[in-house]
Amino acid sequence: MEPIIDVENLSKTYNQNTVLEISELQIPKGQSFGLVGNNGAGKTTFFSLLLDLIQPSSGHIKNKNIVVSESEDWKPFTSAFIDESFLIGYLTAEEYFYFIGDLRNTSKTEVDALLAEFEDFFHGEILNQKKYLRDLSKGNQKKVGIVAALIGNPEIIILDEPFANLDPTTQIRLKSIIKELSAKKHVTILVSSHDLLHVTEVCERIVVLDKGEVVNDIKTSEATLKELESYFNR
Repeated sequence: MEPIIDVENLSKTYNQNTVLEISELQIPKGQSFGLVGNNGAGKTTFFSLLLDLIQPSSGHIKNKNIVVSESEDWKPFTSAFIDESFLIGYLTAEEYFYFIGDLRNTSKTEVDALLAEFEDFFHGEILNQKKYLRDLSKGNQKKVGIVAALIGNPEIIILDEPFANLDPTTQIRLKSIIKELSAKKHVTILVSSHDLLHVTEVCERIVVLDKGEVVNDIKTSEATLKELESYFNR
């Protein structure tokens, strides 16, 4: 099966300091893929390269056979939420959702239908608040970013630390959203997290990064959490 994401000889170096070096990595379509590692391991750098937010020092990433740093043709089927810099602070949540809908050729009616599915996730704190996104709490900004990433039926969704700043109820709901997207809709989901429990619960495969290199590539099983804990506890 041809991978949907294909990494070859990828590296990123700043002032002679190599922060990421991955010789090869393939992610098949429909996989829920977890990326774990300590601060500075290269997780956000990898996602930034995947989204063409920074340029690789060498090598490339292909997204559905498109080299992401050479063409923008991957953008219509790929979405992401990395942090609140992806939001537009002076818009309300509704204005932002419709703006993203416009970008992704999704009508207001379709956006409204999607938002209705997330009423319990929003917990009455997002819609009809007449509040700008910049005035929402970190957790509520994250909820907006995550749901906006689902607009337009993307084939690939990239979420950096999606569980951070969310209350336990929302974390549980988010886990079921991620599992459903992967299992029922065959969406390829890439999640980075510091939380080993959350990531083992939602991802069928977990890659461990350490100082920019892949040090472990695990198919998730009952033993995975213990395996990861002992790795990070050494």
